Amino acid sequence: MNGGREFDRLQTLPSSRSARLLEFVQPLGSPLRPEELNHTRRLARLPSWLTSFEPRRGLANGHLQTIVGNFLPRPPFRLPSTPEVVPVDPADGSRVLCHCHWQPEPYRAGRLTLVLIHGLEGSSDSRYMLGIAARAWAAGMNVVRMNMRNCGGSESLTPGLYHSGLSSDVGAVVEHFVGKHALTRVALVGYSMGGNLMLKLAGEWGPRSPLVAVATVCPVVDMAACSDALHEPANRVYEWHFVRNMMRRYRCKAALFPSIYRTAGLNPIRSIRDFDEHIVAPYCGFQDADDYYHRAASATIVDRIAVPTLVLTAQDDPFIRITPQTRARLLSNPHIAFVETRHGGHCAFLGRASGDGIHWAEAAVIRYLLEVSTGAFPACAPAS
Repeated sequence: MNGGREFDRLQTLPSSRSARLLEFVQPLGSPLRPEELNHTRRLARLPSWLTSFEPRRGLANGHLQTIVGNFLPRPPFRLPSTPEVVPVDPADGSRVLCHCHWQPEPYRAGRLTLVLIHGLEGSSDSRYMLGIAARAWAAGMNVVRMNMRNCGGSESLTPGLYHSGLSSDVGAVVEHFVGKHALTRVALVGYSMGGNLMLKLAGEWGPRSPLVAVATVCPVVDMAACSDALHEPANRVYEWHFVRNMMRRYRCKAALFPSIYRTAGLNPIRSIRDFDEHIVAPYCGFQDADDYYHRAASATIVDRIAVPTLVLTAQDDPFIRITPQTRARLLSNPHIAFVETRHGGHCAFLGRASGDGIHWAEAAVIRYLLEVSTGAFPACAPAS
């Protein structure tokens, strides 16, 4: 399938597990950086799992994509699920809430299992989580929609706060369900902050079975750069939204665990960096916000990823920033397929297809995972 106008430069390179896609979208006449030039010596057709993305008419603006994508109604979610509380930290008794969709027992263990995780202040019920869960189930996969600590109404399950460094929580969830259901193949899918967690775990685990693939949409790989971008004037509305919800959640934690958290005398919190400096850092074992951003960012470990991994992002994402150093690490890892489109906003990618086909990124992620995890499965009809 040939690329459309969204794809200016495209190359596929072979790797030990799958074809690698490097896609660069640059303004016409813009020179390539040296690390990009090394990977764009020849043009190639799009791989079978990737279709050209063209934004919905009238939504070629990153802010519009982001806002409409967040509020766009979806078909009712009728997929039956089983809630399960999973221990993730024996030191403090922390547990997380997961919602699971299991294929029938006779072939459950052999099916690809997707562990999905949401972004900042999201939950297992975020629209994009439900949308990709339905697609994965229809493709014959098992699906685990994981809540980060305190999310999805689970504040009482842990004395701790959630943050971007808790990749071990994802690892504990994977190990729990692998042990319980004898799963043979697991893939990680993360959005935004959840994407950072998935990439961080993949880097920590390397070629560790049963992990076979990772897919991320607009991952926060460079945390400091993204935090600073949220504080830019054009993005303050997003930052205010996040800070308001984060402070509401923090006050809830303080009410549940008054011996741990304080609200009296707390410094004014007016930005994401303020929250990370005065709340996340002192309560989660970091020296300050900068220490947190450095130690929790997947940017420092993506070069150790050793399974097929998709990093999907948009140039017009209002607040995701990828530094040149991190971009070079992503491009130099032969296991990473890096796809960057001109348009798409933050975790939106609303395309021109009709119906549920408007959600281009969700469909691309499922096709990618089917491609790199040794093929498709018999589809299961969506639950009525």
